[in-house]
This record gives sequence, C-alpha cells and structure tokens, in this order.
Amino acid sequence: MSPEAGRAGADALQHFAGGDVELALRLFVTTVLAVAIGAEREFHGHPAGIRTMALVGVGSCLFTALGVLTVFGMDPTRIAAQIVTGVGFLGAGSILRQGNEVRGLTTAASIWVVAAIGMAVGFGFYVTAIFTTVLVMVTLVLIRPVERRMFRRHAARGPDETEIS
Repeated sequence: MSPEAGRAGADALQHFAGGDVELALRLFVTTVLAVAIGAEREFHGHPAGIRTMALVGVGSCLFTALGVLTVFGMDPTRIAAQIVTGVGFLGAGSILRQGNEVRGLTTAASIWVVAAIGMAVGFGFYVTAIFTTVLVMVTLVLIRPVERRMFRRHAARGPDETEIS
C-alpha cells in the first residue's frame, strides 16, 4: 500500500469518526428548514408538502456534504450541478397545464429552492440557509394576500377553485 493510500484511508477514518455528528447536524437542520416550507405548502393543499420537501432537502444536503469529502475524489461543483438539474426535472413534474392556465410553478420553485437550501447546509452555510428559508416563507405567506389584492386573476378565483401553485 502506498503512503498516499494509507493517508487517504486514515483521513477517511478520522473524518467519519468526528464527522458523523456534523453530518447528522447538517441533515437535521436541513430537515427542519425543509419541513417549515413543506408545512406551508401542505397547509394550503398543494401536492408537494412536508414529506416531499424534507426528502428533497435532505437528499440535496447529503449529496453535497458527501461531495465535499476529498476521500471520495468527487468534485462538489459537479455534484451541485447534477442536483440542480435533477431537482429541476422533479419540479417540472409538478407543473400542470389546464386550458389556458399553468399551475404548479410555485410548487416547482419551492422544490427547487428547498434543494438549494439543502445544498447550502451541506456546504456548511447554516446562516445563509436559515435566512433563505425565512425569505421563502415570507414570499409564500405574506405576498399571497398582496398578490390577490393587486391582481384580479388571483382575486377572481372562487372559494372552490384551488390553486396548485
């Protein structure tokens, strides 16, 4: 065994001995943030709710955190790019066209931003992820009444019509 291989193995062992707690913390923080966004979606009856958002966030965080480990020899930017692309396809599945209306764009964007939040935590940017979650919640909760008052197309929807956004 070469000295480099021995060092890489020792680095991996050292990382996992102390790094499991850090990784678990990252996954837990991501779950809390994603569940907050998912709860808002669930509360308003949208198809991608708590479980979907939690799974997207945790998966993105795990892929990102593992990609940062030099032990595996992966480029974290390539992994991040693949997450963005893959989650984009997942979000695209939530977009529906009904006649002249397109529904599900907000749900798709929510899925996408939850993945970004998971990636931020996976890279260790906790404060940025928490701040982004607050911004997303403000956008989803506080802007809805303003949007309905200012734009007739939102106000024209009757109580029986649910918005799948």
